[in-house]
Amino acid sequence: MLKGGRSWVFEKQPAILSTGVVGGPFEKKGKLSDDFDRFFDDTWMGQDSYEKANRTLIEDAVQIALDKQKLQKDEIQFFLTGDLINQITPSSFAARTFSFPYFGLFGACSTSMEGLALAAFLVNHQGAEKVVTGASSHNSATEKQFRYPTEYGGQKPPTAQWTVTGAGYAVVGNGAAVTSPAPRVTAATIGKVIDLGLSDPFNMGGAMAPAAADTMTGHFQDLGRDPSYYDLIVTGDLAAIGRQTAMELMKENGYTLTDQQYKDCGLLIYGEDQPVQSGASGPGCSATVLYGHLLNEMRKGTYKKILVVATGALLSPLTFQQGETIPCIAHAVSIEFL
Repeated sequence: MLKGGRSWVFEKQPAILSTGVVGGPFEKKGKLSDDFDRFFDDTWMGQDSYEKANRTLIEDAVQIALDKQKLQKDEIQFFLTGDLINQITPSSFAARTFSFPYFGLFGACSTSMEGLALAAFLVNHQGAEKVVTGASSHNSATEKQFRYPTEYGGQKPPTAQWTVTGAGYAVVGNGAAVTSPAPRVTAATIGKVIDLGLSDPFNMGGAMAPAAADTMTGHFQDLGRDPSYYDLIVTGDLAAIGRQTAMELMKENGYTLTDQQYKDCGLLIYGEDQPVQSGASGPGCSATVLYGHLLNEMRKGTYKKILVVATGALLSPLTFQQGETIPCIAHAVSIEFL
């Protein structure tokens, strides 16, 4: 059901039936390592290119999610996914492997919640019984495409962020068929493209913060909710600078977010001793943190209601070279343990 200008309320409350979360060697050293299903020992992952390794991340995470529910490929109606590589080829090649009916998505780092919102919409309105959705990123592949190969050892400013090597995927299905308490998708708010004129590709958090604030404000207005409705509000990958900016913008919009209630996936995944500048980023950031750590915490009873706001910078190497500013977007999904 459409609520307000850009929000959906899912009356059938589609459930997240199972998840698969896979990471690289750097993520294994992070704070949330216990919430991953599997780690690779090196970033090549048995492949001869980082782009192929990104595909391997996807394939492993999806297979883990299927195995947990003992599902066969033909029991999945649709596959919604995306990544950061040109033409999202790792996602498309993984779709080739599984032969799922496929929607390729590109929302940059917002792709995880774009996919979850659409998956819930399909299931809620009987367009599918089971959908696999998620997102991935690979640090070395992303660095090679957007900046310089990691072998160059290029220096970065403190505002820069570290792209997560990881993939997080979920099977979303009919909530009515689940009798025990489970994480359920209850609402979603679709973001607008916001561009306030920032052009520094090493300050993604600052560029994306206005989009996050716009979507959160729209969510609260559309649904008539206050931030206190949620036990946790978490953005995708604004990291240190972007998170603080988002808090200030939300206060200007009339909503106060506290440090205890409002977290950021880009600040949760890595440890204090890991050299990630401002924090983490990449589509795999919010996907692994949500489908691993946050859902585990919901099952433990730490949180009953969370709002996940994945943020994305919609630039490319070409637009940056042509002097364009950075358009950004954020999608919000409400998840409740019911």
